[in-house]
Amino acid sequence: MSEPHQQREAAEAFGSDPALYDRARPRYPVALIDRIVADAPGGSVLDVGVGTGILARQFLAAGCRVLGVDPDARLAAFARGTGVDVEVSTFEDWEAAGRTFDIVASGESWHWVDPTLGAAKAAEVLRPGGRFAAFWNTGQPPVGLDEAFLEVYRRVLPESLARRLNREAMDQAHEALRARTAAGIRAARAFDEPEQWSFEWSESYTREAWLDALQTTGGAIPDDRLGGLLEGVGQAITDVGGSFTMNYLTFAVTAVRLS
Repeated sequence: MSEPHQQREAAEAFGSDPALYDRARPRYPVALIDRIVADAPGGSVLDVGVGTGILARQFLAAGCRVLGVDPDARLAAFARGTGVDVEVSTFEDWEAAGRTFDIVASGESWHWVDPTLGAAKAAEVLRPGGRFAAFWNTGQPPVGLDEAFLEVYRRVLPESLARRLNREAMDQAHEALRARTAAGIRAARAFDEPEQWSFEWSESYTREAWLDALQTTGGAIPDDRLGGLLEGVGQAITDVGGSFTMNYLTFAVTAVRLS
């Protein structure tokens, strides 16, 4: 099976509805942004895989200057419409043209980058003492609703996404992401030893908001199964009162560029 960064069709499936993606995708904990920015207050940020600009706007709100890079022109156009400066390219092929940054960050997108080439590229464009940080959100519904969701997935998508809702399988997948990212950082031989950070937070969802979020999985749900999935998950949320709180964990792999 190919690595995520080799699956270009999947990587470029998120741009089919940028407005929905931007509206429904979770943001990132303020504590994470603050911790990254603390090393370079008011500094310059390169946002790798900027998408619609969700993370970039959080950095802008923290007083940073931000440039985004993304291979999808549709997502880039949307991000520009929200005030984010974006250049269209894969990160591996992007031309820095001598520009350097205090922070290279990647939210929910570093798995689409070759971890070894990407870390080497990040080292090239980071100033000495600058920070690289890649991070992902993972969510867990409340007890009871998690089983109801899983039952819907087993019925509608027994061969695919149901397995991803298993906590053990998710933990293994996330550990693989962390290990792959850290190995790429070490291979660059330009960073200190990578650290792992984690942040717990929560977000409340209405039935409609969560059904929107389900439709931003980059084509992972086949069109002929989507209706059944939305109906089943929607009914499960209705059965618990029409809303719920998702418990999130954001995990990061980060390292500082050596002087």
